[in-house]
Amino acid sequence: MADTLRTLTPLDRLLSVIDQGLRTSWAEPSAIGGSGRPTPAPPPGDPAPALEPDEARRAAGLMRVNHAGEVAAQALYHGQALVAREPEVREFLLDAAREEGDHLIWCAERLAALHSRPSVLNPLWYGGAVAIGALAGLAGDRVSLGFISETERQVEGHLDEHLARLPAKDLASRAILEQMKADEVRHGANALERGGAALPSPVAALMRLTSKLMTRSAYWI
Repeated sequence: MADTLRTLTPLDRLLSVIDQGLRTSWAEPSAIGGSGRPTPAPPPGDPAPALEPDEARRAAGLMRVNHAGEVAAQALYHGQALVAREPEVREFLLDAAREEGDHLIWCAERLAALHSRPSVLNPLWYGGAVAIGALAGLAGDRVSLGFISETERQVEGHLDEHLARLPAKDLASRAILEQMKADEVRHGANALERGGAALPSPVAALMRLTSKLMTRSAYWI
């Protein structure tokens, strides 16, 4: 999808985003699309002890939230790329979306290993995030890049919170979240370097409120 979006018509791009949303929401992880990076793994050594049932439930809830967050993150980038004015900005957004696709695949694999499932609200997260991303993009590339920077800053804090809440024995989930955090920090820094504009504080506050609604819902549903 990422390569063809650079040459397709606006309608074709929209249809491609819809196709991506369907695959993100319902397809197997291998059909989602990413950059092809392997799933992060803990450092070699003695295997971690098996999780107790309550630990596994807590880890699954947290990873379900992270999976839903990656559904939304991928959708935000696709929505912004859909209306980006400069080809270089569109390319940056699509490259970042591919890495968010990696995160989505890793979280889906970890949920399966924990014998759990993604959020049933993922289609809602995807559709809403595409619309939000497109609105940010319509405000101009500098605003769109600033939106990325603020989003990734908030995601970094959210991942720190989850790393603190993960069961100490869940080294597999921890390795995934640590790599995700490193990627998100880099995405935010790159957006600023490309001229991202600081967002007004009310907008950032609204973004935090929306994120809180999604994370609380996705943990259980």
